[in-house]
Amino acid sequence: MKIFIRIIAIIIVFQSCKILKPALLPPTVKVNALITDYKYVLISNSSDKNSNTNILYKSGNNISNTSISQNANPKDIISGFLLKKGFIILPETKDNLLDKTLIVNYGESGKRMTGLGGYTLEATISFVSAKSFNVVASCSAEGQGSSESDDIRLAITRCLNAIFQ
Repeated sequence: MKIFIRIIAIIIVFQSCKILKPALLPPTVKVNALITDYKYVLISNSSDKNSNTNILYKSGNNISNTSISQNANPKDIISGFLLKKGFIILPETKDNLLDKTLIVNYGESGKRMTGLGGYTLEATISFVSAKSFNVVASCSAEGQGSSESDDIRLAITRCLNAIFQ
């Protein structure tokens, strides 16, 4: 009888966690012009997003601590994605290429609590014409992984996939 009660309790706990963790909100995309009209990009610098996780292991009377460190640089993630799409990344703007160049800006734009201490991080990316400084396209998307580095990586990827679908 005790085993049956424990199994029911475990099922209830897992079901309640499932209810409290809402799905990620869909990406928000605004496209004002065709990105395919551009060939070159200049990506703004960004700093690394570092995450550290400490894990305690207990074996008998021994306790050991392991630290796992992850980092994600938004500029590197965006660069890799755009290179796969055929864009050429410029180290600086060139006057003779302004009409075919996009300036890519990135920022963390929000954090949303999802229950039981969980949260999502939101990233916003904008593509701006280097010639007119008009916004060609922009996107905001959430990411939720096992660390803040994963959150940002997922948010950026979801955002870029939404723009280039």
